[in-house]
Amino acid sequence: MESSLNTCLEKLLDAYSHLYDITRDAQVGTQIYPAAATYYLRDENYLISKQHVLSAVEQHEYVYFYLTDHLDSGTLQTQISLTQQAGLARVQPSKEHMFSYVTLVVLANTIDPEAQRLIRRTRFRKNYMMTLHGWMEYHVAAMETSTNRFFSNPAGKGARKNLERNFAPRRERRE
Repeated sequence: MESSLNTCLEKLLDAYSHLYDITRDAQVGTQIYPAAATYYLRDENYLISKQHVLSAVEQHEYVYFYLTDHLDSGTLQTQISLTQQAGLARVQPSKEHMFSYVTLVVLANTIDPEAQRLIRRTRFRKNYMMTLHGWMEYHVAAMETSTNRFFSNPAGKGARKNLERNFAPRRERRE
């Protein structure tokens, strides 16, 4: 079972590696995640030369990958709290900061119905100076490998679609 989760993780990390910096065995507090990914984009507009920056925007995403044989709501709540606090600590709001996303991606063989409800109901968004210094949003997405089902909160739809693109059978993707 553990090797199939690791195989899924490797396939997912390969998909993320094109745009993200991958870190193996990322430590958050006392928890060690098998992998974490960081995305950073800065876009600038210039006036005549690069010394005269008119405007700049920064976008960040911090993704934490968690593997488990069985996911229950207590474990999920702990993982959500840990990654949410770690992501908040990494956000540096400024006039150039547009947004930061903190994402938890869970690969589990089985997921409790209570944990499924918690995934769907998890919502967190923080505005900095009424969004003048950007915002932070929390995403969570999960895959139940035994049934090939996917779950996410409303904000984590993009992470869920990434899971579906990599693991859903072809006929399901067309729907």
